[in-house]
Amino acid sequence: MEVAKSDKAPKADKVAEAEVPEQYGDVVSRLEETVGRLESGNLSLEDSLKAFEEGIRLVRRGEKLLTEAEQRIEQLLLDEDGNDVVAPLSVAARPAAPAPAAPRAPTPRPPPEDDVPF
Repeated sequence: MEVAKSDKAPKADKVAEAEVPEQYGDVVSRLEETVGRLESGNLSLEDSLKAFEEGIRLVRRGEKLLTEAEQRIEQLLLDEDGNDVVAPLSVAARPAAPAPAAPRAPTPRPPPEDDVPF
């Protein structure tokens, strides 16, 4: 007797992935809706798990979109001749934050003239 393979899980995953919005704003809106449903406390355990899984997919999609946007950000630089040059933004290209100033030691005050020991 042959056991039929179930294709329900892979299809469900593909359907769920297809439902994830393409635009970052849509991802955030959908994630807010999903969190609201979870926080309401009105979902069954199974529905809560499905909503949680959807939330994870949405977070991952949002992170991917943000990473892609960061990679597209460009920084305008000037070369030695004063011409504009467009370069990808990188950690090395970002201006360094100024170092915090070292605390200055207080200068000792001279003793008052009345306290001179002689």
